[in-house]
Amino acid sequence: MVTPPRLVPLLAQFEFARDRLLARLRGPVMDSGNGTDVPVGPLTDEEYRWEPVAGCWSVRRHADGPGDRATVLVGAGAWGRDATPPPHPEPAPFTTLAWRVSHLAEMFMLRTDHTAGGRTLTRDDFVSRGDAATAVADFERAMAGWHAMLGTLTDADLDTVGYSSYPHGSDPEDPMVETVWWMNQELLAHGAEIALLRDLYRARG
Repeated sequence: MVTPPRLVPLLAQFEFARDRLLARLRGPVMDSGNGTDVPVGPLTDEEYRWEPVAGCWSVRRHADGPGDRATVLVGAGAWGRDATPPPHPEPAPFTTLAWRVSHLAEMFMLRTDHTAGGRTLTRDDFVSRGDAATAVADFERAMAGWHAMLGTLTDADLDTVGYSSYPHGSDPEDPMVETVWWMNQELLAHGAEIALLRDLYRARG
């Protein structure tokens, strides 16, 4: 199958952001940006759930209940992600590295299902993880599913409004190419935040 030309740069952008972030989370080295390898240790459980300020939203045991200003822990399993129905708190809570990894993995998993799957999964079906290694592995699998789905898209699919029926965004009103672009931006933005949190944790003194 020939990849639609306008999808080529979006795929390349996704692959670059994915690979760089996974290296940042796993080590043993990451690309400094100029091709130089910089040593980086694997994400630890302590760093994964580190709360650098008071009132963070994070991933917590369901048995412990939600954090400050959250009303629910979203997800299946023993752990859930702090959340609240709209309207969300203002100012927005600071979110931990665990929250951001869980959020990204959930979006990739659900959006893949709502394009190439049964279109039935909800946030209650996603399993948040309390340990870093499993969370990163789940995140990688979720991105792999999304990437595989992207490889099947045709030009007609990219123009189809509502090709993604993901219910927690504007997907049902958007052509698929905009959803692809949006997911790249989510990965780039949250990936940069995750990288900064790793830097802050290392330099916390």
